[in-house]
Amino acid sequence: MAIIKGGARQSLTVTDNRTGKSYELPITHNSILATDIKKIKSAQGNDRPEDETTQGLRVYDPAYMNTAVIQSRITYINGQEGILRYRGYPIEQLVKKSNFLESAYLLIYGELPTKPQFDGWQDEVMHHTYVHSDIEGIFKSFRYDSHPMSMLTSAFATLGAFAPEANPALQGQKLYSNAASGDLEALRVLDKQILRIIGKAPTLAAASYRMRQGRPFNRPAHGLSYTGNFLYLLDYLSGKEYTPHPVLERALDALFIIHADHEVNCSTATVLQVGSSLVDPYSVVAAGCSALYGPSHGGASESAIRMLMEIGSPDNVPGFMAKVEKRERVLVGFGHRVYKNVDPRSTAIRELAEEVFKVTGRNQLLDTALALAKYARESEFMRSRNLYPNVDFYSGLIYQAMGFPLDFYPVLFAVPRCVGWLAHWRQQMLVPTGVKIWRPRQLYVGEGEREYVDAANRQQKANSTVFEGPVKVSHGGDSKRNQLASVKDERGQLLKSRL
Repeated sequence: MAIIKGGARQSLTVTDNRTGKSYELPITHNSILATDIKKIKSAQGNDRPEDETTQGLRVYDPAYMNTAVIQSRITYINGQEGILRYRGYPIEQLVKKSNFLESAYLLIYGELPTKPQFDGWQDEVMHHTYVHSDIEGIFKSFRYDSHPMSMLTSAFATLGAFAPEANPALQGQKLYSNAASGDLEALRVLDKQILRIIGKAPTLAAASYRMRQGRPFNRPAHGLSYTGNFLYLLDYLSGKEYTPHPVLERALDALFIIHADHEVNCSTATVLQVGSSLVDPYSVVAAGCSALYGPSHGGASESAIRMLMEIGSPDNVPGFMAKVEKRERVLVGFGHRVYKNVDPRSTAIRELAEEVFKVTGRNQLLDTALALAKYARESEFMRSRNLYPNVDFYSGLIYQAMGFPLDFYPVLFAVPRCVGWLAHWRQQMLVPTGVKIWRPRQLYVGEGEREYVDAANRQQKANSTVFEGPVKVSHGGDSKRNQLASVKDERGQLLKSRL
């Protein structure tokens, strides 16, 4: 039954013009169930058999433009009004008043911790910062020019191999989902892995950085904050009593808060998709890293800085934007899939940038960035498309001012985002009705049923395009030498000969 509220039925009435039947679909939280749409059925008419018409109507939503896949209590975003809240707390308040580990506790467990709760939480996280020495060997096996994000992704997957007690494939598939019924041992195992991943994330990230620098790996330091320890792991070389600059430490901590979660974005959706298979959380986080690695997601801040470097100076902004408006160039760092107003994260970051620049000196790209932002405010092209500076636009300027290499930016995003991923994963494991494996539907538009044709009777498709076969791949010089050589197989039979 539809809920009556204010005299109006909370439902949607749909008439199927194919059959003339009407359906009343309940509306809850301003949404309808996709499975209710499936109840709208019709006999097959002019549809293809592959359309499966008799099995009920399907919802087609490319790239999840308007599909809610979970019910969540973690993060709220209002893209039209530029609102971002963690568990109800505005991001602006948390950036000014909280710290990263406190905000992490809030995201994962739902409330800001009391002083004793926070002290215990911080001690546990910092207790889990060390990694097995063999994992350092994994880093040393990478090429010297490997991308840090590739190394970090591999390291998280590797970390799971060092925790067999945390693997549902070895300990039983309900190792974590049993926690939803109040199984304290399952909950204990679940929360321990959260502590391990959050604690070790900076250590793994720093190892990827030190590997690129050709420097020995540092051991975690005692007595420093979460981000202070991270800076120590990155930068300590020799001497004693190394202390990161407090402004840079605070700025990085604030950036970690800002980047900790952002609702069901690409990487979080990936985490939940993979997590629905009940795999271990290390594999889940590694999958999240893979999604975050993409230039349309966590790699955007790196791309934004490269774009500013290419523009070069404020004088070149109008010329560059003219190419953008002609669709000849891509504008990075503006606009957002959700925000159709100012990204609240970019506002908080802009204030941080000024504090950092007082210590590091003014970023030479700042004038170009400000000119680009000014152009966006005044351009009808930009305003009509809701293209405002987003979080990636200013965060890259801070990272560059702090001396981080461009390819390390996604790693600086991944370390705090582990918290958001784990918050959503934990919420998923604690659903009382159990975890259903995610299995999106598709609309099949390919060939209908065909008969197999023997190779001798096949003909190449007429008017085939370049997409309907492999493109010829070029090989190195050694391949040409090998082609000219004579080769026999393991049985001594001649495979080929140019002699």
